[in-house]
Amino acid sequence: MSLPVNRSVAVVTLFACALAGLLSLTLQARQSQTVAQGVYTGEQANRGQATYKDRCASCHGETLEGRIGPALAGEDFIANWDKQTLSELVDKIRNTMPQDNPGKLTGQQAIDITAYILQSGKFPAGRAELRADEAMLKQITWPAANLAQPKPAPATQAPSFPPAGNLAQVMRGILFPSSNIIFTVQTHDPAAPKTTPAGAAVEGGFNWVIWGGDLYSGWELVDYAAVALAESAPLMLTPGRRCENGKPVPVQDADWVKFTVGLAEAGKAAYKASQSRNQDAVSEISNQVADACLNCHQVYRDRPGRALNPLDPSNKATRCTK
Repeated sequence: MSLPVNRSVAVVTLFACALAGLLSLTLQARQSQTVAQGVYTGEQANRGQATYKDRCASCHGETLEGRIGPALAGEDFIANWDKQTLSELVDKIRNTMPQDNPGKLTGQQAIDITAYILQSGKFPAGRAELRADEAMLKQITWPAANLAQPKPAPATQAPSFPPAGNLAQVMRGILFPSSNIIFTVQTHDPAAPKTTPAGAAVEGGFNWVIWGGDLYSGWELVDYAAVALAESAPLMLTPGRRCENGKPVPVQDADWVKFTVGLAEAGKAAYKASQSRNQDAVSEISNQVADACLNCHQVYRDRPGRALNPLDPSNKATRCTK
C-alpha cells in the first residue's frame, strides 16, 4: 500500500526538517564553548592533580599559587589567557613544560593537567573528558564574565626614558641578532644537540660571538629572540631618537608606525610558533619577520632612485627619510 503523493511529500519534508535539526545541533556542539560549560570530568582532574604534584608543583606551587613559575589560577592567570583558546594552554604545557625537562609530558598528561587547572579555577566539571583533539580545543575559550577587570593605573607617574643610542645601535644590538636567531631555524633544528664550532676557543678564553650560548637550550634561545623582537620593536618609536646620520627618526610618520607595529607583531607570531617546538612552524613565520624588516628598509633605507647608490650598505646619508 502506497501513501498518497501529498502525504509522501509531507513525510519527506518532516524527515528533512528533523535531519536538518540534528545536523544543526551537531554543528553547534562542535562550535565554540567556554571552559565554564563543563569541558572536563572530575576523574580527569584527579589524574591531572597527581601529575601536577609530581611534575609541576615545585615551580608553580602546591595550590597553583605560583613559586618559581607563574600562578596557574586567579584573575591574573585568566586575564593572561583570555584571548587565547584552550589549545594554546594545552600546547604550552605539552611542548615547554616542565621547564627543566620540556617536551616529556604526554599529550594525555597535558590534557589532564589542564583539567586540574580548570577545576582549581572553579570551572565546573562535565560528563565527558577533555580530549586531545586540536580542532575541538581551538573551539574552547574563556568566558567573558570571568575575565579579570583591568587594574587601575598607578597613581605615580612612570619615569620617561630618553634614547641612549641611535637607531643603528638599537638595530645592531637587539633587532638584528634576534632576527638572525629566528632566521637560523630555517636551516638548524633548535632541538638538535649543540656542538662547539671550530675556532670557538680563543686567546683569553672568551669568544664574543658565542658567549652565553651554552646557558640555555636551542628552543629557549629562539623564545628569547622572539620576545626581544616583539618587546624592543617599540624602541623604534622612542621620541628624540636619531638615525646614525644624525637625522631624527620619523616616529610620527604613518608608515614608520605601521612598519614598527608589523615588526612587533612578527615577534609575537615568532614566539607563538616557537612555543610549538616545531621547526617548520618557526621557519614559516620567519618569512613574516623578514617581510617586516624588508617593508621598512625599502621605504626608509633602500628605496630606488636615491642618490649615492641607494643599494650600497655604506650609503647612510639619506637613511630615516623617504
